[in-house]
Amino acid sequence: MSSTTSVNGTGSNIPAAGLSNTPANMQINQADFLQLITAQMKDQNPLQPSDPTQFVTQLEGMSQVSAMQSMQASMQASSIMNGTTLIGHSVLAPGTTANLASGGVIGAAVNAPSGTSDLNVAIQDSSGATVDTFKVTAADAGLTSFVWKGVTSTGATAPAGTYKISVTANVNGKSTPVDPMVVNKVNSVLVDPTSNAVDVETDTGNTVPLSQIVSVM
Repeated sequence: MSSTTSVNGTGSNIPAAGLSNTPANMQINQADFLQLITAQMKDQNPLQPSDPTQFVTQLEGMSQVSAMQSMQASMQASSIMNGTTLIGHSVLAPGTTANLASGGVIGAAVNAPSGTSDLNVAIQDSSGATVDTFKVTAADAGLTSFVWKGVTSTGATAPAGTYKISVTANVNGKSTPVDPMVVNKVNSVLVDPTSNAVDVETDTGNTVPLSQIVSVM
């Protein structure tokens, strides 16, 4: 994301305006529109006056655009407020990396494909080395959650840091990669000025669309 507006626990830096994708030098408000209509009426040909119903249609169109912009602004403001309430909370969302606190655990989950008997989970450290692997029995349907207890395959306690989780499902005897979801803490809320999308930034430094959060811890 090349440029974003951030909201964190210390305050808000979201502009009141700028909720439209239209460049500022191409935007027009009601006053500007009425000024254009007045100029159009003043400069019209007296022998061929403009149809007044056209003005009514144009005014109705302007009103509809204004209503849509207001609705979009309201929806985005609501999304931002929803996002800020998550700051400091842990959320389950699509991702492959999670932070392990000293003596802590990492929670994760997958939506296992139909026919999955079990899941093979691999944990890698920041250097890419596999530190642990284990199997998880898949749920009959829906979400299958699991926890890595922060212990390596040798029985040693893994150091605090960022770890990568990868999962493959045993589906009817075939190994199939599955996209995991991980639990991370929300540090801030980001607003993309181009798309107006609202994302949350986790303590791993990754951003997740607000709409993709599965659950809040």
